[in-house]
Amino acid sequence: MDTLTPPIRNAARAVIVRDNSILLLRKEGYAEGERYALPGGGQDLGETLEQALVRECFEEIGTRVQIRDLVHVADTFKPRDTSPASTRHLVEFLFDCSIPGDYAPCNGHHPDKHQVAVVWVRLAELAGMPLYPRSLAAFLSGVPDRPGPTYLGSIDW
Repeated sequence: MDTLTPPIRNAARAVIVRDNSILLLRKEGYAEGERYALPGGGQDLGETLEQALVRECFEEIGTRVQIRDLVHVADTFKPRDTSPASTRHLVEFLFDCSIPGDYAPCNGHHPDKHQVAVVWVRLAELAGMPLYPRSLAAFLSGVPDRPGPTYLGSIDW
């Protein structure tokens, strides 16, 4: 493993499922092409995980989320585009969330880097998509049917 960038960073992510579809950020500008990610992001100093998730979602998807429950926790090691190459250790907290019924997908006022759109994706399509972290597809595709493990261990970026 290349150099780890300290410190470990907590990230809160929203799992928003409606009608067997999940709300994702679509990102472009990567050498590998487009990728998809859950809304949410890094926890700031002095912020609870819940506060971080509400803030990040408002910035990225333009609406307030209602947090229902913690569904998964995972360690992930995200490669960073730095010189020399480095890796960020993230602890990802995935929360089951809801949004207003009349929400139409759109970028918020401060979208994530490379974010070009917010989209609904059918859960059945996740396995074949460039979802990051990659290992999440297996856990997210069954969200409505099974709770699965809470701690996922180390997942592939």
